[in-house]
Amino acid sequence: MQAKTIWQLGSSNPDNANHFAEISDWWADLHDQDISWKQRLIQPTHDLHNLNWEPQRFDETFRVMHPQVRGITLYWQKSEVEGERNITPQRLELDNLRQELYIYPKTQNEVVIQVALPEVVYQVIELKFPQTGVTHDLDKTVLTLKDESQRVVVKAILSPNTISQLKQHLNESK
Repeated sequence: MQAKTIWQLGSSNPDNANHFAEISDWWADLHDQDISWKQRLIQPTHDLHNLNWEPQRFDETFRVMHPQVRGITLYWQKSEVEGERNITPQRLELDNLRQELYIYPKTQNEVVIQVALPEVVYQVIELKFPQTGVTHDLDKTVLTLKDESQRVVVKAILSPNTISQLKQHLNESK
């Protein structure tokens, strides 16, 4: 899977139809999920990285129902609101890593809409001065961190690449 999937109205890219199908499937899979809906004015450069995606006044979070694609138009309903809504894009960009879809409406060239799944929140476990251990099996290395005071054992299975990264990070922190 590529990091970004882009569909452009009228594009001669031979993968354009496949990209649209992939984005359509992602859209349909949003059914009965909470999403964030953010609309921003874009700069002439269309650089999304310079836009402020921090929460703003008119941003919405809602449960999307019955998302579907008919033709090139995206349709959906809000769970608490009657009536179907739709938007016809001129361009769609799906960030597969962040699970964010950027919709450039056909009727509003200066607007981009970000549709995203809620941000993933990781549980952080802080181990203070844990006991460490390393075991080697056939093709893997297991790093064990043990905190007696919290009665927690964390086992991390490391690939050779991950071990190299860990060594590099440890050397940088000296």
